[in-house]
Amino acid sequence: MKLEMQKAIMLAENINNFIKYVQKSNENKNSFRFNPDKLLQVKLLIEEFKFQIIADELLRINQYSWDGKYTHYLVNCFKKGIDIIDEYVRNNYEDLYLLTARLYTLKDLGNIFSLKETETFSL
Repeated sequence: MKLEMQKAIMLAENINNFIKYVQKSNENKNSFRFNPDKLLQVKLLIEEFKFQIIADELLRINQYSWDGKYTHYLVNCFKKGIDIIDEYVRNNYEDLYLLTARLYTLKDLGNIFSLKETETFSL
């Protein structure tokens, strides 16, 4: 149980870091790294899928004890949003390529929970 709690906390911290990175990059209008309009769309998708709330809830419920059902529910909600953001970034790769590494990390951390879940059901 302690390992699952640590995984959930690590995912929440990475979600928070991704949100901060997108917000900071969006505020820096003189940056040549991103197309501002497309980065704004990513920021709006983050807000639409409520990533901040998901990250805060993952941190809150896994701080002291493990709640598997709620954690898996939150991770599944997160994965729905991150898949859409990932598709948008892939479709606009020339303008948003710097986000691909962070998205890969987030998707991989989210998949840890689904792999564990399928292993449990197959046994």
